[in-house]
Parts: sequence; structure tokens; C-alpha cells
Amino acid sequence: MTLRCAVLDDFQSVATTMADWSPLAGEVEVVSFPEHPASEGELAALLTGFDIAVTLRERLAFPASLFARLPRLKLLVASGMRNTVIDYAAAEAHGVTVCGTASTQTPPVELTWALLLGLARGLVTESRALREGGPWQSTVGTDLNGRRLGLLGLGKLGGRMARIAPAFGMEVLAWSQNLTQERAEEVGARRAASLQELLETADFVSVHLALSDRTRGLLGVEELAAMKPTAYLVNTSRAAIVDQDALLTALRAGTIAGAAVDVFDTEPLPAAHPFRTAPNLLATPHLGYVTQDNYRTYYTQAVEAIQAWRLGSPVRRLP
Repeated sequence: MTLRCAVLDDFQSVATTMADWSPLAGEVEVVSFPEHPASEGELAALLTGFDIAVTLRERLAFPASLFARLPRLKLLVASGMRNTVIDYAAAEAHGVTVCGTASTQTPPVELTWALLLGLARGLVTESRALREGGPWQSTVGTDLNGRRLGLLGLGKLGGRMARIAPAFGMEVLAWSQNLTQERAEEVGARRAASLQELLETADFVSVHLALSDRTRGLLGVEELAAMKPTAYLVNTSRAAIVDQDALLTALRAGTIAGAAVDVFDTEPLPAAHPFRTAPNLLATPHLGYVTQDNYRTYYTQAVEAIQAWRLGSPVRRLP
């Protein structure tokens, strides 16, 4: 019997060309779905006839209620080795093996710098004006040289950010609940005495924290109000770390110079979502890990995971 594999959220329709799926030919039918299921019910209906699902990062949740509706599903391959939206206990209870893939940290760091630079130099405004016959120069860019970059989180991603900043002549101040002086010095940063110090003194604040009970809503009304009116906020981590309503209020009131976000409370972003029209906001559709090298890794290792599972020796099991 031929197994069926659903490749979910293949937005660019590239999953089957980014890797060699031929080792599965004749034994596994691979079907790519570029459209994002709008609800759990829609996802359940889509997956009813599939034995295997390959999911992109944390775009789709797999709670216990979904596993209960998919008795045929036996293997779930998630890109990356960390996924907070899969109920692993429920997967095990329903006989579903969950495997992951490798993922690199460089793409989200590169995107963070692209967003930061785009904010600083008004690239979207100026490019749109040039294309649409608008004014020849309407913004005055913010210098990076001599400015302070405030990093919330100094793990793998934050550490890379810290090491790059000196190339732009930036000073780096970092903070997290567990940050040590030794770690800050290791990557050339200075450890902030408090979150308040970082927010009050940084010219650019970039979020690189994992979402947890401690970090959810970390930046709210008071924290955003503590930022300089000339400062910018960049969030390529998780939307819920920043209070979304508070950020919209700050942007509309102009209490911060602007923000760039790659993550949202609901994804894909609804057509009427206020972030689509918020002033002084540079927004991208969760592109942090969307690069050719990462996709090749995701889907090549998804093929490997399916092969290994079929042989009874699953690889890179999660959690």
C-alpha cells in the first residue's frame, strides 16, 4: 500500500524541488499544499487521507484534539528541532512519531539586520516614492555608527547580532533574566543592569528571546513608553513577547520612531489586521528562516526522516 505524505504550508511551492524526493518514489505519494489551512477543522479535513505530514516551523498547531481526528496519521516531520505548538504527549498517545530537522541560525539574524537597516534608512518609503513618482528624497536616515544596539536575549541569535554590530560601529547592550557578565563579554556586549536601562538608553532594541511564561508580554505599555522617542524596535522572535495592542498604540502616537516585525499574533496575517496599515511599521510575513539553504535542509532531512521511519529507526525524534 502506497503511503501518502502532505507537505503543509508550502507557500512558494518549492518543497518538492528543494530536495530529492525520488528515494520515496513508488512507496510514498507526496502532495504539496501551498494554501494555509484557516482552522483546525480545515487542517483535519485536509489530512484525513494522509499517513505522513511535513509541517513548516511552528506555522500550524497540532493539539490533542487534532491528533484525535487523524487516526491514519503516523508520522509528523517538523522543520527545526524546537516546536512549541505540537502536543507531544497526544502524538505518542495516538501512535504518531514526531521527528525534526536541522536548522541554521544565520537566516533570521540576516533578516533582522535587513529590517534594522530598512528602518534606519527609510528604505520602504523611499523605494515606493521612487517607483510611484513621489518626492525625490523625503526621509533623513538614522546613523548606526555610534549608536547603541539593545539586545533582549543573548543566546545563539542574540550572540550573532552582538558580534556583527561592531562592523557598523555600534555599541551593544544586552539583557535577559539569566544573562551573565561572562556571556556578555564573550560576544563583545555589555550587560545591562536592568531591562529599564536597556530600554531607556538603546537606539535600536532587537528581541531575541524564546517565548515562555516569563517573556510573554515582556514589552508592554510601560516598557515601550520607556524607550527613546527616537528609538526603533525590531522583533523577529515571537509576537507575544511584545504586547501587540501596546505596540500599535505606540506607533500611532509616535512615542517610538518606528518598528519592524516579522512575527504576528495570527499568521498568515488577516487582511484587515491593523498591522497592515500601522504607521512607521516595516513588516514582513515571517521570513526569518525562509532561505534556500534552510529549505534544502528542511526538506532533504524530511525525506531522510520518512525513510528512517519506514525502516523502523526514526531519526531526530522530538521532543
